[in-house]
Amino acid sequence: MSRLRCVLRGLDFKTFLFLFTLLPVFIFGIYLHGQKITYFLRPLWESPPKPFNILPHYYHANTSMEMLCNLHGWKLRESPRRVFDAVLFSNEIDMLTLRWNELNPYITQFVLLESNSTFTGLSKPLAFADNREKKFKFVESRLTYGHVGGRFKKGENPFVEESFQRLALDQLIKLAGIKEDDLLIMSDVDEIPSGHTINLLRWCDGFPPILHLQLRNYLYSYEYYVDSKSWRASVHLYKPGKTRYAHFRQSDNLLTDSGWHCSFCFRHINDFVFKMKAYSHTDRVRFLHYLNPRRIQDVICKGTDLFDMLPEEHTFREIIGKLGPIPRSYSAVHLPGYLIQNADSYKYLLPGNCKRDTG
Repeated sequence: MSRLRCVLRGLDFKTFLFLFTLLPVFIFGIYLHGQKITYFLRPLWESPPKPFNILPHYYHANTSMEMLCNLHGWKLRESPRRVFDAVLFSNEIDMLTLRWNELNPYITQFVLLESNSTFTGLSKPLAFADNREKKFKFVESRLTYGHVGGRFKKGENPFVEESFQRLALDQLIKLAGIKEDDLLIMSDVDEIPSGHTINLLRWCDGFPPILHLQLRNYLYSYEYYVDSKSWRASVHLYKPGKTRYAHFRQSDNLLTDSGWHCSFCFRHINDFVFKMKAYSHTDRVRFLHYLNPRRIQDVICKGTDLFDMLPEEHTFREIIGKLGPIPRSYSAVHLPGYLIQNADSYKYLLPGNCKRDTG
């Protein structure tokens, strides 16, 4: 006890002020903004990924397929190869509608798997099954559908459940009748390849057997263009026993300007809440007020981040360049055709319509 008194006597007023006032404030600040500090310092502890081998992409509606194949250094086939579009489905009814209408003329078989569980173990309805007759009869004759029960294991890493569902999708793809050299599209529902890109790949020979697709990144709607760094979507020339459905980097080859990725593009506020709670990155919802509907609506109209995070970049230049709200785009050119043809039904995805339904 006497030693403690000696220590306390040796401390001046400024030190006491720091220990009992400023230090708690500092710790509280770290608690509130520690994630931002970590992301800002990311360039110090994580190197940029290996650059892709970027393939130029040529297209014009009035250009023959033979010329398009030749421009890419490929050869025209005598007949188009079969194409399979496979997705894991959660609740993105509108995005699936846009996707399947965009790809419909070029797809041999649509493959869809859904679960009664999110990756984070939350129970959810089978949204596709509930809307199958009403919205998707136009693909019924070419649809292979499956559903898998969730395991609902508390405390399990969400990526384990995600891997489990992707393995189940592998089996469903086989049941759909895929064969060697068929083209298989691997991407999330909201990662939509353009129809002309898939048509090019089904008519040409000579491209890499695994090819990532560079997509234009949008957030909340096609009003907020972020960048062209979306690369996880990929196409594969199917190889029995080798091809596995995945959502990570599987090749160094990237075909530019191949479609659109519209993240968190929902019609209803409650869909935003559901997605935030179901997100594999569960650590991002750090405070319950993030799920407040009024806050979410405000974030959407401002073009800021739902999770109050800094940009996920690998250089300080890129991080600083993306700070603040996303600039609005007033262009609705070069978007999915079905979206423009049915603009009245999808106004919330177009410039000038940030308000969402509260239901």
